[in-house]
Amino acid sequence: MQEGGKKLSHVKNSLEKAVKEGISAMEIENLANDLMAKEGGKPSFKMVDGYRWATCVNVNNGVVHGIPKKSIIFKRGDLVSIDVGMFYKGFHTDTSFSVGVSTGVKTNKFIETGKIALKKAISEAKVGKRIWDISNAIETTLNKAGYSPIRSLVGHGVGRELHEDPQIPCFVDSLKRNESPIIPEGAVLAIEVMYTKGGSNVSLSDDGWTINTADGKIAGLFEETVAITKKGSIVLTELDSGLTN
Repeated sequence: MQEGGKKLSHVKNSLEKAVKEGISAMEIENLANDLMAKEGGKPSFKMVDGYRWATCVNVNNGVVHGIPKKSIIFKRGDLVSIDVGMFYKGFHTDTSFSVGVSTGVKTNKFIETGKIALKKAISEAKVGKRIWDISNAIETTLNKAGYSPIRSLVGHGVGRELHEDPQIPCFVDSLKRNESPIIPEGAVLAIEVMYTKGGSNVSLSDDGWTINTADGKIAGLFEETVAITKKGSIVLTELDSGLTN
């Protein structure tokens, strides 16, 4: 999975650089397909029943599962979130990011908070800790900045299947820490930060896939695939992956 994660990190890096004013979501989709083919992988998302695209592209109030349409043209001030997964040598890896298109100070702060929340969550991903610790790090970071975690969607385990146990919420609420799964050595987790400037409620679009914030507020999305070892966690989908703790 480490090799596949490194390859997906190259794809992600190129996609992030490609997000510019005047570019369409379909151009991002086409680029992702081309890049994964060059890396020798296959789009994980096309292996999801009923989904025909390599990416999910969400703009502004889009949270997840946005269909990359030709009609979606990135404009100045947009917040674009892209989710992409790749199947390589029998294993999936999964990653996502949000990027601003010439966005202002407030939106940039919103984006940076998501990055910080993910970094703190990954620092809790250690052998013997619990999923609660990851979720608590996400929720605490977001709430402190005045943002809300999405509650109806979760991160997940990943490996031979794109979505595996355990579920990894972005919040803890009344869940007791000792009721949460212990993180074992050898686990591979798709740790995902999904959050919004407004309330946590979401709605499903008429296309049957795209999930938006119910109140129309902007949403952010950051995700890495993380392998748990005795020596620490390894972020497989970073360009310079290595032990983080």
